[in-house]
Amino acid sequence: MKRILIVEDEPNMRLLLEEEFTDEGYEVISTSSGKKAPEILEESKIDLVTIDIEMPDINGLELAGLLRKDYPGLKIVLLTAYSHYKQDLSSWAADAYIVKSSDLGELKKTIRELLEQ
Repeated sequence: MKRILIVEDEPNMRLLLEEEFTDEGYEVISTSSGKKAPEILEESKIDLVTIDIEMPDINGLELAGLLRKDYPGLKIVLLTAYSHYKQDLSSWAADAYIVKSSDLGELKKTIRELLEQ
């Protein structure tokens, strides 16, 4: 079973993603803290991580860069409410960039494709 780590500071969005990914058949671990994500990755085998960009403790772009350096095979999806970050070169550390939407179809499809690679 593939494992997904959700890094999302907004509780309702984190819960929604947990439920949706569990329903899709993934094992889900989540945290509200970007700074906790590296600790989780050290303790658990994770196949893919979704990262919110705007978080209070660390910027998601910065976190994606750190994770890409330390875990080069990890699939990273930036998940944000803001499309303008896509122009930031730091976003290139991620495998995908998804703008949050009430329709999670694009996100689910992207995750499925990344995990099949």
